[in-house]
Amino acid sequence: MSGLTRRKFIKTGFAGASIAAFSPAIVNAAGTFGKGEVITRAFGKTKLQVPVISFGVMRSDNPNLCKAGYEKGIRLFDTAHGYQGGNNEIMLGNLFSEFKRDSFILATKVKPQTDMDGKPTSETSADKFMEMFNLSLSRLKMDYVDILYIHDISNPEMLEYKPIINVVKKLKKDGRIKFMGFSTHKNEAQVISAASDTDDWDVILTQYNYRLAYLNELNAAIKKAATAGIGIVAMKTIPGGGFLDREKTKPINTTAAIKWVLSNPDVHTTIPGMTSFDQVDLNCKIFEDINLTDTEKSDLIADNSEPGLFCSGCMECIPACPNHLPVPDLMRAYMYAYGYSMPSMAQALLGDLKITGDVCSSCDFCSVKCSKGFPVREKIADISRLVNVPSGFLA
Repeated sequence: MSGLTRRKFIKTGFAGASIAAFSPAIVNAAGTFGKGEVITRAFGKTKLQVPVISFGVMRSDNPNLCKAGYEKGIRLFDTAHGYQGGNNEIMLGNLFSEFKRDSFILATKVKPQTDMDGKPTSETSADKFMEMFNLSLSRLKMDYVDILYIHDISNPEMLEYKPIINVVKKLKKDGRIKFMGFSTHKNEAQVISAASDTDDWDVILTQYNYRLAYLNELNAAIKKAATAGIGIVAMKTIPGGGFLDREKTKPINTTAAIKWVLSNPDVHTTIPGMTSFDQVDLNCKIFEDINLTDTEKSDLIADNSEPGLFCSGCMECIPACPNHLPVPDLMRAYMYAYGYSMPSMAQALLGDLKITGDVCSSCDFCSVKCSKGFPVREKIADISRLVNVPSGFLA
């Protein structure tokens, strides 16, 4: 399995500790939901207690799914300005308009314009950011959101870009948001560590799963942030959307994947995406027991021997590519299309990356040797076809 033995996987993979000896500090909710107690964790300096399972709403368009999750004990619901062209926020706004406002936690995200390296540009507009936030709040039918994330920060320079930071601080001061945060999909360890050196941030939403190549660095950064009182939310906990292949014939043990994430006590909650009632039921069972069974450990080890659909982020491809393509981001677009079944989201990412066609067509052969065994050129040629498809066909 690519040189990764069972002993090494257990020793290094599970938050840097032997899983057999791990005993996370958890707090049981005072009340109960459904049949058993809901495991919660203190959410940094926010003074909130959050259930360890929250709801990633990105792929969900059925309000009854979210209602079912709420009735089972889920309290934090995560959306974004751009999800489903805004319909995701509208759906949540309609659902929660009749709920007691302090009975749920609502998080949304607004993405400022950046360059390819994640740095601010002349087009990074605070006015545009505010315009988008105001629209999100209107869609959600709320006076405030609990968490506003600056979406997709991959460069520490964005953490210091005052026009955007000051706008978000003012929103917090004015009571239009309760907590200030950011999400990160790339260079997470560097960005999280830099954020921990300031007093600005209440919450961080980060990619985190058992297939990442840089877990030691990321675990250290997460610990630093949690120690600084920042609430940590884990996304992409189920790498590849739940399957190891685009044909969806090789399912991942999703319960094991989420439990693995929660074996790190510095991760306070997770936002797995749920698109069926079976998934809601399965994920909510984790509320009552987050301990990995021997079978679940074995499943993760077996899964990790497969290439899968998820780019581990080792970054070895970057210097190997003569065109210096953002290969990990292109692999993320491929995952959105074939793992998440969201080609519109993949197309949006390709647009952000300024991809205009098959960017590999000028090369006679591919010099990139992916550490996970991805056929990089084949995948890029496949996913880049989306740039020429009218967006209306992908909705």
